[in-house]
Amino acid sequence: MSTSAFLTTVADQTRTLAGWVDGQDPAAPVPTCPKWTLADLVDHVGSTQRMVAMLVGGRMTEPSQAFAGYVPAPEDPAEWGAWLNACAAEAAQAFEAVSDDTPVWDPSGAEAGVPFWSRRLLGEICVHRADAASALGRPYELAPEPAAAAVEDWLDTMTSRGYWENKPDYAAAMRGTGQTLHFHATDTPGEWVARREPDTIVLERTHTKADVALRGTAEELLLVLSRRRPLTEATTLEVLGDQALLDHWIEHMDWTTD
Repeated sequence: MSTSAFLTTVADQTRTLAGWVDGQDPAAPVPTCPKWTLADLVDHVGSTQRMVAMLVGGRMTEPSQAFAGYVPAPEDPAEWGAWLNACAAEAAQAFEAVSDDTPVWDPSGAEAGVPFWSRRLLGEICVHRADAASALGRPYELAPEPAAAAVEDWLDTMTSRGYWENKPDYAAAMRGTGQTLHFHATDTPGEWVARREPDTIVLERTHTKADVALRGTAEELLLVLSRRRPLTEATTLEVLGDQALLDHWIEHMDWTTD
């Protein structure tokens, strides 16, 4: 998917989320993020989109000004829908004014800020819409292509040099001696092999045998890898190989749930 396609999907997914949460109980718990209420979820989604809009639109190579520009979501839930859609529109407008090689702060360490953040916004909204579904008792559906893009975002961000260096407990837990995990989407192109090394996680997009493989739809892969659905409840997924290795991986994929 291109940067423009990412932002179109972000706007579409945000529009759905906005319709779900508008006017709902701010104190409603979010089962997939036990420390959050629905108000916390709405605030996180919209404020993240606005922060990224400031980063990209301002062509910032250092993030403090964008962090300082945080404005909370409206207290009145009847204003949530319009606010969320406005946040997504701000993000789209910011990306329209830059190219993929415009210098923008990239926390992954890859120095590709514009593509990183466009994909990051897609991953954010796809996962957090699942959170809203769990909070409001709504069914969650996501088409294969954006689901695979969100899996790519999750895996690439979680295995990035920047994440490893800034999360010492995570790095300590995920160090390895070459153990491999294969994630395979069966309904759209998408295969990833993660190899745990002593000082990094190497992520490759390839088809090869691994110590453990997880196969199934891109949507279910996303929900399980992001800890939005327990593996035991993902009945369409197939595990081949060392499940303990997979369980360990999922246990430490707790980035946005804490």
